[in-house]
Amino acid sequence: MKRYFLQTAIAAVTLAAFGAPAHAQVQERTFKLGLQNPKGHPLEQGAAKFAELVTAKSGGKLKVNVFPGGTLGGDAPTVSALQGGTVEITVLNSGILASQVKDFTVFDFPFMFASAREADAVVDGPFGQKMHARLGEKGIVGLAYWELGFRNMTNGRRAINTVEDIAGLKLRVIPNAINVDWVKALGANPTPMAFPEVYAGLESKAIDGQENPFSVILANKFAEVQKHLAITNHQYNPQSFIFSKKVWDTLSAEEKKIVGDAAVEAGRFQRQVNRDAAASQLDQLKKAGMQVTEFSPAEQAKLRAKLAPVIEKHSEGITATVSELQAELAKLRK
Repeated sequence: MKRYFLQTAIAAVTLAAFGAPAHAQVQERTFKLGLQNPKGHPLEQGAAKFAELVTAKSGGKLKVNVFPGGTLGGDAPTVSALQGGTVEITVLNSGILASQVKDFTVFDFPFMFASAREADAVVDGPFGQKMHARLGEKGIVGLAYWELGFRNMTNGRRAINTVEDIAGLKLRVIPNAINVDWVKALGANPTPMAFPEVYAGLESKAIDGQENPFSVILANKFAEVQKHLAITNHQYNPQSFIFSKKVWDTLSAEEKKIVGDAAVEAGRFQRQVNRDAAASQLDQLKKAGMQVTEFSPAEQAKLRAKLAPVIEKHSEGITATVSELQAELAKLRK
């Protein structure tokens, strides 16, 4: 009997000294993750990987239900639900968060990043972390950056070989000011529209076209309702993987570490999947009947010049952030 009490006392002292066993601070929880693209898209594959990692790292206690294809609503309502705590997680274009913190507009600047690797270095470094930290006061926790990639234009009316060919087209844009302005600068008619509505808008010809990376065009079957694809690479979209602060503040330190580590690890996986698939995605779009054109260097330069005033306009009020980003890019390009 004395030996039993001695062993119990030793175990209690050991527990106090070295902490609880692994996962003792992890409760049974289920999180909802909503995103706009459908099953099979690289973002959905990344979300599935995240769910797998969270469950594995938590010993099965934490689970993630993924809702692809905008089933929880468009980006704006999903962010609102996240702030209210009814949706825990979403991943979306970082530039959309300009509606919460104006500085995020920089992520929608045309021709800001020269390559995906350059974007990685910026968003994964101090600049990107500082940007996500600004979301805290808006009820949002930024955990990682994933990617959508470089955007290109599609339409159902005509081939785009020159900048002038864009004029007059009615193009769906992400609902924020800078995207409306750059489309106007090209003489086209911007139509802000939630992403889940885009296919129907193209099919009914309420809009002539839209702009997105190859992965989005393919996964959402836009080739069924669009004939022309112009490779313009006019904008690169990092994706912010964000969590509800209202829920985050209820998590233990161990739960936060599991979720945060999984977000970063799944992000590395997602980026690689997205980049590996780009060439085959373009081939598949061609096989689906899309006629593909690509801007010459001269047209690309003309496009940059047309959009430069838009960048200047939207730098107003966030000049410190713009200068910081440009300084980071200058260091990378040396």
